[in-house]
Amino acid sequence: MPQALSNHNDTQKKHASAADITACRDLLRCGSRSFYAASFLLPQRFRDPAMALYAFCRIADDAIDCVGDDPLLQADALEMLHDRLDRLYAGRPIDDPADRALADVVVEFAMPKRLFEALLEGFEWDAQGRRYEDISGIYAYSARVAGAVGAMMAALMGARSEELVARACDLGVAMQITNICRDVGEDGRNGRLYLPREWMREAGIDPDAWLENPMFNDALASVIQRMLQTADRLYQRSDAGISGLPMGCRAGINAARYLYSEIGRQVERQGLDSISRRAVVPAPRKLRLLAPILGRAVVTSRSISAPALDETRFLVDAVVAATPKPALVGFGDRVVWVLELFETLDERQRAPGMS
Repeated sequence: MPQALSNHNDTQKKHASAADITACRDLLRCGSRSFYAASFLLPQRFRDPAMALYAFCRIADDAIDCVGDDPLLQADALEMLHDRLDRLYAGRPIDDPADRALADVVVEFAMPKRLFEALLEGFEWDAQGRRYEDISGIYAYSARVAGAVGAMMAALMGARSEELVARACDLGVAMQITNICRDVGEDGRNGRLYLPREWMREAGIDPDAWLENPMFNDALASVIQRMLQTADRLYQRSDAGISGLPMGCRAGINAARYLYSEIGRQVERQGLDSISRRAVVPAPRKLRLLAPILGRAVVTSRSISAPALDETRFLVDAVVAATPKPALVGFGDRVVWVLELFETLDERQRAPGMS
C-alpha cells in the first residue's frame, strides 16, 4: 500500500496561512459543491492539500471562461495563468490564497509542474476550437482537462507507481467522457463538439451540419452509447487503482467514481437524449447509492496489467520521474557500522586463543 509522500522540511518557510486554506474551502463550497462534499471523505492530511489543488484548477477554469470567446483575451488569460504557475513553482506565489496554498503543496508532495501545464494546454485547445476526429483525440483532450487532475490526486496520496498513476488517469478520462455525454446538447448549442467526428460519420451524421442545428436522433444516440461504453471500460480499469490507494482515501475517490458513472446511467435512462435536457442524478438516488458505493471501497480489486493509455503516458511519466527515491535516514552510517562490526568479529575470530 502506498504511503503519502512528503518532502516537507520543518525548516522550510510556509507560504499559506490557515486563512488561506479557509479561503480555498470557501471557493470550492460555492463553485465546486460536489468536490467540496466528497473531500470530507478524505483523511485530514490530504483534505486541505486536495482543496488547494482544486481551488487553483477552479480559478484557472474560471479565468478562461470569464473572457468569453475573444481569442486575444483568452491568450492573455492563459499567459497570466502560466505566469502564476511559474511564480508559485519558483517559491514566489502572487498575493492570492490559492497560489500560496498550492506553492506549499507542490513542494511538500513533489507535484510535477507538467500536470498543471497539461491542464492549461487543455484550456488552450478549447480556446482554439480544436476538432477531434477520433477517440484518440478525445483521449488526448480528456487527459489534459481531467486525467491531469487524476494524476495530481494520485501523486498527492502517494500512489506514484506507474500502474497506479495510469489507473488514476483512466478515472479522470472516464469522468471527462461522461461529462461529454451529459453535455452534448449544451456544447453543440455553443458551437463545440467533443464527440469523435469519425464515429458520427460512421453513424451517418455530418458533424458540421449537425453543429448548425444540434438535434437528437437514433444515430446520435448510437454515438453517445458508444462513448458511454468507452467510459465504462475505463471506470473498470480505474477500480484497481482505487484499491491501491491508502485505505482512508478509497471511500472518497470511490464515491466520486461511482457517482460520476451514475451520470452515464442517467443519460441511458433518458433514452441517451442529452440534447433536450441535461442528465442530473436526483439527490435521493445519490443517497441510496452511497452506502453500497462506500462498501465497495474496502474491497480489493484484481490488478489490471493494462498499460497507460498512449494519450496519458506523458502524465504517468511526469509523476514517476518527479518521485524522490525513498530516503533511508542514516542508512549509509548503518551500513558502515555493520561492516565495521563484521570486521571486528572477524579479527576476534582470528586472534590467538579464539577458535
